[in-house]
Amino acid sequence: MINLKPVARFVGFLLMMLGVLMLTGLPFSFYFDSGDHWPLIYAGAINIGFGLPLWFFTPRDDEGIKKREGYLIVALGWFTMVTFGSLPYLFSEVISNPVDAFFETVSGMTTTGASVLNDIESTPQGILYWRSLTQWIGGMGIIVLTVAIFPLLGIGGIELFVAEAPGPTSDKLHPRIRETAKRLWFIYLGLTGLLIIILKLVGLSFYDAINHALTTMATGGFSTKNASMAHWDIPAVQYIIIIFMFLAGTNYTVIYFGLKGRMQRVWQSDEFKAYLILIGFLTLIVTYGVIQATHNPFEKAFRDSLFQIVSIITTTGYVSADYTSWSPGLTMVFFVMMFLGACAGSTSGGIKLIRHLVFFKNSFLEFKRILHPRAVVPLKLNGTVVPGRTLTHIIIFLLLYLFLFVFGSIICCALGLDFMTSIGAVATSIGNVGPGIGDVGPVDNFSWLSSPVKVFLSFLMLLGRLEIFTILVLFSPYFWKSN
Repeated sequence: MINLKPVARFVGFLLMMLGVLMLTGLPFSFYFDSGDHWPLIYAGAINIGFGLPLWFFTPRDDEGIKKREGYLIVALGWFTMVTFGSLPYLFSEVISNPVDAFFETVSGMTTTGASVLNDIESTPQGILYWRSLTQWIGGMGIIVLTVAIFPLLGIGGIELFVAEAPGPTSDKLHPRIRETAKRLWFIYLGLTGLLIIILKLVGLSFYDAINHALTTMATGGFSTKNASMAHWDIPAVQYIIIIFMFLAGTNYTVIYFGLKGRMQRVWQSDEFKAYLILIGFLTLIVTYGVIQATHNPFEKAFRDSLFQIVSIITTTGYVSADYTSWSPGLTMVFFVMMFLGACAGSTSGGIKLIRHLVFFKNSFLEFKRILHPRAVVPLKLNGTVVPGRTLTHIIIFLLLYLFLFVFGSIICCALGLDFMTSIGAVATSIGNVGPGIGDVGPVDNFSWLSSPVKVFLSFLMLLGRLEIFTILVLFSPYFWKSN
């Protein structure tokens, strides 16, 4: 039987923390005199007001949480956060439609970056900061933050970390899960702070630097400008963003070992090597195609190609150029990239390269098994044999992902979208990318979609951010059985 006491306490704590984070937008509201301080105060107070009773008046349970409670906390926690996180938009009337406000918040928390705002630059600065902060919160996972910083919860965090952490595996940097999560967040905080300083030095305002540092390290892609990163068509700015998008898409375990000077451990990662090679290979192809299609100078073509490749693969979703205007062939190349994702254990969305790597390695080895049916041909990754259960998990994940993409595209077509827009909207939503193809491309937004489509895409965003199984397991009858 599921123990609901720790679920209620944890959701209450998440709401309190969300309310406090909303109030961090007040300094920007007062500094810019943007008039959005009361919506932030009201929204923060409501979050804290709902969270306090759940936290303080729910009896503490010494049994802690097990797997079922862990998955329920993650799923219910995220749904609660995106619902209550939409209040600043509604109270400020920046977004007056509840469905639109919910969509924008889901897009932020899941670091998708799809937006319904038609004029971002007219949005009050306090609300715009909150919009960026939603992505930073969702980047590594607010629940991992809670487990790392607040041991006073008195519950074991491994179930939450497994359910929340991006990727098929959660490599431990330290035997104790709380210490692992803490190290991840120190890296996350440190890189965010470093990027703020660098962006300020290369010419961005302090406000723009903060917002873009938050959304870059979260691989979210929300910008303070209507033109996204195309607003700063400056090599220094865009190359810096490329570097930090690349880092944000790297497994944080690999970054940790790199910072510790243990480069041998870095180069032992097959996924990281594939990440480097794939970006380099695609950049060569796309740069050539862009030069042929646009006749831009080499540096401009190279920068736009590299920027958009890293942006899409890491699922950041920043836009420096309209890749759908280059050529139909390149448009399809970028569409395929939406199914890649960067490294497991990063803040990026998508399938993740490690799953592709395992799948293709296993497919290649299957030819050898066919020729030598009696031979034992193990699949190795990073020099270690991949367990059969992990391989099965990955294959099922890929099949589910493909099924959800096809099923979702059919639903969107049935709801009135054309074929290209349907597949673009579904691919970018479940992959947490942001821009798609068709009428939801890099220079378009999602405001024109009907409410049923937005609700459905919001569900796909949550599925993608929580790696599909975390949500779908709740619909399984096995989850609710007592044994």
